[in-house]
Amino acid sequence: MTAAKRNDTPVAIEGNGVELRTLEVGGDMTAAFVRLPQGATLAPALVGLPDDLCQCPHWGYLLKGRLRMLTRTSEEIYEAGQAFYWPPGHAPEAVEDCEYVDFSPSEDFNEVIDHVKSHMG
Repeated sequence: MTAAKRNDTPVAIEGNGVELRTLEVGGDMTAAFVRLPQGATLAPALVGLPDDLCQCPHWGYLLKGRLRMLTRTSEEIYEAGQAFYWPPGHAPEAVEDCEYVDFSPSEDFNEVIDHVKSHMG
């Protein structure tokens, strides 16, 4: 069994107030601790993926703030205190400062993280 605390989890992506910490926790799943400042959008870093959207599913819990999740055909607002499932085909945008924890298939998530890193500064 594996457990993770945010501060003990390695940083995978950091910059402009965005912080993504990830740790593989078993069962081919990765836990992620995410912080997004108000106004942050991941859409530009997802360009080049199919439909220019994240193709990894995520299950999680929004700890703080409000988040807009954009898809090809819609958008939905998530608020602190909500558990969520985001299927493949989405791009997050922070309406307010956000913090959330999610769990994702490691292989799919690592592909997205590598793509995002290749598009950073």
